[in-house]
Amino acid sequence: MKKIIAQAGKELRQFSRDKLTVTLALVLPMILMWLIGTCISLTVHDLPVAIKDMDQTALSRQYVETLGASITFRIVPAAATGPVETPLDQEQARAVIVIPEHFARDLQRGQSPDVQWLIDGTDANTANMIRGDAAALTQAFNARYVANAAPAIQPRIRYWFNPGQDSDKYIGPGIFAVGLALFPPLLVALAMSREGEQKTILQVYVSSIKAHEYLFGKIIAYMIVGIAQWLLTFALGVFLFGIWFKGDPLPLIVSSFVYLFCTVAFGAMIGATIPDQAAAIQAVQNVCFLLSYLLSGFVFPISNIPASIRWISSLVPARYFVEMSRDAFVRGGGWNAVWHVPVILSLLSAAFFVRTWIFMRKMQVEA
Repeated sequence: MKKIIAQAGKELRQFSRDKLTVTLALVLPMILMWLIGTCISLTVHDLPVAIKDMDQTALSRQYVETLGASITFRIVPAAATGPVETPLDQEQARAVIVIPEHFARDLQRGQSPDVQWLIDGTDANTANMIRGDAAALTQAFNARYVANAAPAIQPRIRYWFNPGQDSDKYIGPGIFAVGLALFPPLLVALAMSREGEQKTILQVYVSSIKAHEYLFGKIIAYMIVGIAQWLLTFALGVFLFGIWFKGDPLPLIVSSFVYLFCTVAFGAMIGATIPDQAAAIQAVQNVCFLLSYLLSGFVFPISNIPASIRWISSLVPARYFVEMSRDAFVRGGGWNAVWHVPVILSLLSAAFFVRTWIFMRKMQVEA
């Protein structure tokens, strides 16, 4: 145990001597959280739409005003002549609404006029949102201005956990997990690959310190750095996204320690097996950040990932910590909902640690 503590202390002293590295290690996670948090949004608003009103009645203008009052759409001028799809072709609008002649007369007679929505389908996700908002706003218009327009079934919808449909409550916890998946393993991977690149690792192989003692010392040192990053990014998440614990915070706290151990152990595995700093950086970026960003459920559900590559997400630690973070900050299900997260992270941690230990033990014997 004394050798492990000594190794951890030596690593922290060496890390603290480089003020630039310390500053980047603590500041970059917050910059990443701020950038991704402000750039990514799952809500759409202020989308330009052009309206060609061929009826020009009070009721048709009320329909236009209903659309314009929404935060989703912004009415832009439409040419009185020419093809109706011109605003789409010239990228002046994301949708064109054509209100037919006799729109008001047909409504007053109890008929159903067809209002045509031409939607730009370049961005399929935005197009689906436009279609959903179009249906909701049309239903709201019917309920307010058209007699006997109420459907036979009236759904009463209430959003649980996030009643305001605030996308920050979804994005914030995900960034919290993705940021911690990049920087702690990157730091330890650089430290270990630098020793391999400069051949100073040979001093470790021929010394009396054992492979597991050396690894535990490294991991504990950079876990301490990771805890500092955890505290800073959590404080920024509270300020930036308004996240806070829902229910018992203990599952998140316990899982955070296991998650940090897991990511740092992975970084140690990369640094030990790749004795080149540039290659180690590429490996950590491609595996830790890219896979954590795409295959963790951070942006879109894992069920939407093609089945042929979905299995890879089972090996991505961020997948489980994203689930834990969203439960802790949004749902509040507690241990009953997320007990499996620290268990799976522990298994992944053991796999990464044992793989690194086997490699270093082999090198130590050969030395």
